[in-house]
Amino acid sequence: MWMRTGRLVPLVMFGIVVAACDRSKGDEDTAVAGPAVRVPVTTISQEARDHYLIGRDLMDKLRIPEARRHLEQAVARDSTFAIAHYDLALTEATNQGFLERLTRAVDLSEAASDGERLMIMALHAGANAKPAEQRKLYEQLAATYPLDPRAHFLLGFSQAGQQEFESAIASFTRATELDPEFSPAWNALGYAYRPLGRYDAAERAFKRYISLIPAEPNPYDSYAELLLKVGRYDESIGMYQKALEADSHFVASFVGIAANLMYSGRHREALAELERLDSVARDDRQRRQARLTAAIVWADQGNTARALGELASRQRIARRSGDTLAMAEDLGLIGGVLLEAGRTDEARKRFGESLALVEKAELSPEIKQDARLRHRFDLARVAIRKRDLSGAQTQADAFIEAAGTSNNPDRVRDGHELLGLIALAKREGDDAISHLTEANQQDPYVLYALARAREVKGDRNGARELYAKVAKYNDLPTLRYAFVRRPAARAAAKS
Repeated sequence: MWMRTGRLVPLVMFGIVVAACDRSKGDEDTAVAGPAVRVPVTTISQEARDHYLIGRDLMDKLRIPEARRHLEQAVARDSTFAIAHYDLALTEATNQGFLERLTRAVDLSEAASDGERLMIMALHAGANAKPAEQRKLYEQLAATYPLDPRAHFLLGFSQAGQQEFESAIASFTRATELDPEFSPAWNALGYAYRPLGRYDAAERAFKRYISLIPAEPNPYDSYAELLLKVGRYDESIGMYQKALEADSHFVASFVGIAANLMYSGRHREALAELERLDSVARDDRQRRQARLTAAIVWADQGNTARALGELASRQRIARRSGDTLAMAEDLGLIGGVLLEAGRTDEARKRFGESLALVEKAELSPEIKQDARLRHRFDLARVAIRKRDLSGAQTQADAFIEAAGTSNNPDRVRDGHELLGLIALAKREGDDAISHLTEANQQDPYVLYALARAREVKGDRNGARELYAKVAKYNDLPTLRYAFVRRPAARAAAKS
């Protein structure tokens, strides 16, 4: 697993490398001449440090609930321990809890070491939809601590997030060279090879990951996800089961087994697996994951009503905990299902309700601005579905203008998606292909639209290849993929 959640930022962006020796506040590692070797830890309490080190190690292994207990002990012994608050933010089960804990880390960061401060501010930039700023902060971190494997690991993570996979591979490889036993870098390296189709290299990285921490669940989970990707479903399920033998509460492995079952046409068994997940879930994040994946399984079968029911259940969990951002996210997902079902007016209403929740919440201006930008994207999609192409163009133009000033590559790709979909609706094949090839190439929904554009242009062979690729894309399931997987399979068979 390379942690995926509905959170503002992925949970994998945690922790820092620390030296084994004790440090006073603000000291740096100068064990060798030249640059500081590793990012120092800044705390006034040895007990806090000890708990932090244990929690960091558990975070590296994606043992999130266990890590949280030690990190809570760390801040209980030193309430000013900025980097411990940073790591605690990443264990939070709600978006609200994440933001509150991250704000505390930012407030305390001035008294932390330079490296800690860079990491905290990078996470803050990511939470506020500023990936380019986040990238610069990680570049600065790696330049300041060139011998710290975790600095290169975090830089690689940001590069992979911007789909610069070759650069990410170089950063992750550098981390493994600096510390061959730094297991998170081997995991990340496996995931960076996957989008490039370098599955043999990915498999070697994941097997190395397993060899380093064979008693932990995540190495087996990550390797199982690669096996899922290449269609080795039975082997993948076997690896996911090995992960669950190591930790019977390891959420991602339930989701992975359900994905294998769904792609094998065993939807009822997939839903049963998700009920097992719900029964062992230890917090709202895990319960919400079960309900979202169940919604995807129903959507994959074309059952909109049951998918909407699961998403409504997911929203009730968020409402119970007062997680405004999660409720807004759920309304957006509900709007997306309604839109794909052709219920455009209802979809528009849900998108509006989602934005209204964000506007009323106590959130940063950057988060609210990004939500407004996303709303324009959704309104353009509604207009396309209603065949109001003039209105869609107006919304898309406004979106693209705002995206251009946001310095966010993801939003730029979204703008190309909108222009491609508008051109496709007009049956302008060349323009559709031009824009869709600049959209997110890691999204099978975009690839499906690109296949349709090639079909419009008369490129049947190119369309057939893309339809087949979408039909067997085999990533961990998303709603957007559920909308196009079966239509792609039918189109590939027909072409």
